[in-house]
Amino acid sequence: MIKAIIVDDEPLALDVLESYIEKLPNVELVKRCASAMEAFDVVRSEDIDLIFLDIQMPQMTGIEFLKSLKNPPLVVFTTAYSNYALDGYDLNVLDYLLKPISFERFMAAVNKAFDQLEPAEAPIAGEGKEFIFVKSDKKLVKVRYDDILYVEGLKDYVIIRMKESRRVITLQTMKSLESKLPQHLFRRIHRSYIVAVDKIEAVMGNMVEINKKHLPIGKNYREPLLEIINQNRL
Repeated sequence: MIKAIIVDDEPLALDVLESYIEKLPNVELVKRCASAMEAFDVVRSEDIDLIFLDIQMPQMTGIEFLKSLKNPPLVVFTTAYSNYALDGYDLNVLDYLLKPISFERFMAAVNKAFDQLEPAEAPIAGEGKEFIFVKSDKKLVKVRYDDILYVEGLKDYVIIRMKESRRVITLQTMKSLESKLPQHLFRRIHRSYIVAVDKIEAVMGNMVEINKKHLPIGKNYREPLLEIINQNRL
């Protein structure tokens, strides 16, 4: 499931893209935003995969907004002005949609997002391996899956917490590391936490306990986690 937001100061443009998203069962519209400032709050508080971003907006343009994000999600620029195309590609955006946007062209952009976010091999990522190499402190560190307790996101860094109070700090996003970990062993429980399922000692309301540490369960991750817990429940 791709979690997306639309950012545009034109209500009609918001309506068109929202109607397109409603046709897709595997894309969730988290919010439609009328300004870059409104979108900034959403990106900070939600785990967004994809932004449909208008370029020409008052107060802050889409380009200015994108440049302000440290670790931006995938971005598809939308605009009525074709002369902005070069700016879009200079910023390494996923795609560039010229208004009025057809559904076919919209789908082409969404398919590009799926190619990057949900590659065919993702469901079995890491299967058959027992470790991963992580870049940390100018070297590649071998981390065994069985040693990992949980992963914690901290601003631009990710901290891998392991047995015996060991840890590895790496400069990458939670989404990037999550895609490299085998899904049958690790699960995202919060925008800031990934846990080793077999290291969960208890589940208490909206918290899990791992190695005497209580970690929060985000509302969007609670149901998938409980499905796994119930599969192993007596």
